[in-house]
Amino acid sequence: MENAITLKRHLVNQQRAGETVDSHLIDLLDDVASACKEIHDAINHGALYGVLGSADVENVQGEVQKKLDIMSNEMFIRCTQASGNLAGMASEEEEDVYSIPSEFPRGPYLMYFDPLDGSSNIDVNITVGSIFSIVKCPENVSDPKLNDYLIKGTEQVCAGFTLYGPSTLMILTTGNGVNGFTLDPGTGEFKLTHENIKIPVDTSEFAINMSNQRFWEAPVQKYVQECIEGVTGERDKNFNMRWVASMVGEVYRILTRGGIFMYPFDTKDPTKAGKLRLMYEANPMSFIVEQAGGVSSTGRERIMDVLPNAIHQRVPVILGSKNEVERVVSYHSK
Repeated sequence: MENAITLKRHLVNQQRAGETVDSHLIDLLDDVASACKEIHDAINHGALYGVLGSADVENVQGEVQKKLDIMSNEMFIRCTQASGNLAGMASEEEEDVYSIPSEFPRGPYLMYFDPLDGSSNIDVNITVGSIFSIVKCPENVSDPKLNDYLIKGTEQVCAGFTLYGPSTLMILTTGNGVNGFTLDPGTGEFKLTHENIKIPVDTSEFAINMSNQRFWEAPVQKYVQECIEGVTGERDKNFNMRWVASMVGEVYRILTRGGIFMYPFDTKDPTKAGKLRLMYEANPMSFIVEQAGGVSSTGRERIMDVLPNAIHQRVPVILGSKNEVERVVSYHSK
């Protein structure tokens, strides 16, 4: 792998090929990579750095933050705010949008991010990750306000996630397919290892939190029951269930071998339309999945067509292999 293409070289090659990658985006993704390397280091050292466990405070979502949630958020902000590539950003861990401090130059992009997805897994040493989405800042806006961030997912110019597992990988799309980059511990560089990732259209794996089964709507109940019945049911096919409570882990498995991931609408909390956040979880993952040949839906509409009304808006999520997602969507339409 000595001659493997680095993340930055890959992006420069895309720019030279005339794709929608400019110098600001290349520099911004280099900053994001720096943040992910710092998070990787903190996670790998874990208890040795004293970063495991709860911080005993809640974020805007009403979720108890882990120490690493707070640290990862700070790393993302510190690594990306000063380079003149961003006009602003929005984080799962921040109640309001984050304005670039006045001492730093402003850039042409807005970024949304979940600094540490699946952080409930940290203390049990199961895969976690970071998710990010990048859009163009509206023209002639140098100090974006909340309404400037409420943009459909179809406007994304880039989306990605970093998986902190047995190896650390960054999965990235700039709108022309999906590629994966593995962090080389020897050089500290993300290197291209997974080119043009494609999701198989068929699958025999589904991922869903079965503890919520009693709260699901009929279409999801029907689909999961078919999977459980296997060869004895109308599908005449056995399915395996997977669930790691980490969206990055679930989506990466789908990218590598197919599958369907569902966090659907349920009646457990009628005040919430779904569990996952649209802007910095559902949209970037949907962009990646669609670019890899998969499908992503709320069950009733394409996720990236949802017009957001709040930065922390929640939506139902059903994504993965094309034929299975379309089957679940067809049950909703009936």
